[in-house]
Amino acid sequence: MRIGDLAAKTGVSTRALRYYEEQGLLPAARTGGGQRFYPAAAVDRVGLIQGLFAAGLTSRSLNVLLPCVDAQEATDEAMTLLRTERDRIDRQIQELITTRDRLDAVIVECTTASPATCGHLVYPSAAHATPA
Repeated sequence: MRIGDLAAKTGVSTRALRYYEEQGLLPAARTGGGQRFYPAAAVDRVGLIQGLFAAGLTSRSLNVLLPCVDAQEATDEAMTLLRTERDRIDRQIQELITTRDRLDAVIVECTTASPATCGHLVYPSAAHATPA
């Protein structure tokens, strides 16, 4: 399929697909006229790339991981990278849980107060601000 067809099937821009190719993440065959041509399996490959990017991995990380996916063999380097990324994601999850818990506390506090008495909902006006 052509690049426009792949873009339509995946919801990814042609610009992003070209970038994936430039980074060595998405191989493309070329026609005699130089047009990119992708196999049907490229749809799944783009989905994998998108998922890994969404998880916060970089194209450099993907260059380590995708050859392992292709070969269906995990290298020590790939496993170390995956564990490091998993630990990073775990830290982000904990930070998000802490933030959510803080927001929950503000919501509870503010549902029992009026906007005038809930310090989380209003900022002091310039007239009430103390000079620095």
